Amino acid sequence: MIRWLFALLLVALPATAAEEVVLGLSQSEVAITTNFNGSEIFVFGAIKRDAPMPEGDMGVIVTISGPPVPVSVRKKERRFGIWVNTDVVEIEAAPSYYAVATSGPLEDVLSTRENILRKVSVPSMIQSISAPTTVLDATGYVNALIRIRENAEAFQLLEGQVVVDDDTLFRTRIKLPAALTEGAYQTRILLTRDGAVVDQYQTAIDVRKVGLERWLYSLSRNQPFLYGLMSLAIAIFAGWSASAAFSLLRN
Repeated sequence: MIRWLFALLLVALPATAAEEVVLGLSQSEVAITTNFNGSEIFVFGAIKRDAPMPEGDMGVIVTISGPPVPVSVRKKERRFGIWVNTDVVEIEAAPSYYAVATSGPLEDVLSTRENILRKVSVPSMIQSISAPTTVLDATGYVNALIRIRENAEAFQLLEGQVVVDDDTLFRTRIKLPAALTEGAYQTRILLTRDGAVVDQYQTAIDVRKVGLERWLYSLSRNQPFLYGLMSLAIAIFAGWSASAAFSLLRN
């Protein structure tokens, strides 16, 4: 009986990974200033092995995910000669930014099962969709959101953009757009063999406003009344300055 229990315990113990991801980042922080127009993250690393390289096709996937935010997707229809909002689909959580870079076509380096389990592809990151009974196909609203954010470079699928050298070293560059949400941008590196994930490394990139941007942001959140008065004063001063300038030009 004891031998059987010992054998079952050995089977239940996790096996030591033969391959391990060692990661590097060009920067772990992104500062948003008044003249911030985007940034580029250089992701690089190596694959550490404590045994000969296993058989099977190897793949490397890099994902960067911004803070999740709720999104309302509305449908517009033309009625009585004007465009109006009709149905709306509420999405409880969608990443404000999401990029996937792979060493090959995504369907080749990651199986469908692993994709669902790890939530790697863009659609798998969009969760908790609430739609009214008048909406028969909420998928169309999700596809519209993905299309809009892809055009704004907030969602990126970069297939074949991870370069792997000698089955050991890998590197890629991922562009961050100018419109970024503050917070921790979760970064994952997945190492796969024949579509199955054999190791994963996770870290975070901190994106924060600094300088005047940080002061204005904090003021609007912590003292909204004062922020409103200051905005009103600036608007009045700007209007008076423009009026005075036009008066001088007329004279």
